[in-house]
Amino acid sequence: MKIMFICTGNICRSAMAHWLMKKKIEEKNIPNVEIYSSGIFAMPGDVSTKEAIEVMEEYGVDLKQHRATLTRNSNIQEMEIVLCMTNSHKQNLIQMYPELKNKIFTLKEYVGITKDGAEIKDPWGYDIVTYRFCAAEIDACLEKLTEKMQ
Repeated sequence: MKIMFICTGNICRSAMAHWLMKKKIEEKNIPNVEIYSSGIFAMPGDVSTKEAIEVMEEYGVDLKQHRATLTRNSNIQEMEIVLCMTNSHKQNLIQMYPELKNKIFTLKEYVGITKDGAEIKDPWGYDIVTYRFCAAEIDACLEKLTEKMQ
């Protein structure tokens, strides 16, 4: 199974989801899963924010290796599931890739977390507390996602 996480710049939310999910599938020995991420407006090669790197260290994830990928330059066509951080990301992707419409969801929608809406808000430009809240939201979604895979 190939899964891609999508956000705006691929340096905060989708990057955190990508590498945290990779860690979870390794820890839970879930076979045959490949994880990718990209950003609709990513600057290819950008590094994650220092806050994202710091918060992911608290989860035991090294985000220093991450480099942003622009969705248009990605392997999105190969994905079985595309998980977006917001509804606007989802709508943008459906316009860009109408043939993938049935594979594109918001992360929260896909795992069935509808409390507080289907969006994971962008922490970019905010403080470490905001990043921690964002990471905790992503983590809760990824726990549900791994449950669906077992």
